[in-house]
Amino acid sequence: QVRVVESGGGLVQAGGSLRLSCAASPSTFSFIAVGWYRQAPGQQRELVASISSGGSITYADFVKGRFTLSRDNSKNTQYLQMNSLKPEDTAGYYCNARGWYGGFWRDYWGQGTQVTVSS
Repeated sequence: QVRVVESGGGLVQAGGSLRLSCAASPSTFSFIAVGWYRQAPGQQRELVASISSGGSITYADFVKGRFTLSRDNSKNTQYLQMNSLKPEDTAGYYCNARGWYGGFWRDYWGQGTQVTVSS
């Protein structure tokens, strides 16, 4: 039973920072790739940043220079560091974890974490 859980969201002022976490369990789950998405009410879900199976990192234009991906393999956790936050960044943020488990690969979605940026 694979679980993917996001955390680290909250309320911050414009210009502030947050670090989101995407933790997968059990430890036998192996990440292949990860994508961070966000969705505001009434809006389409959009890709924020991703890292491919080959390690290539892609950032959406609206977060370049502000957001950074990283990971801690010992904790089986992916991170999204968000700096210089803007009110437009307010949304639910979701982790899509692609990985191997039980001899198969598939995508697993977390429940999301809310980020609210005040002006």
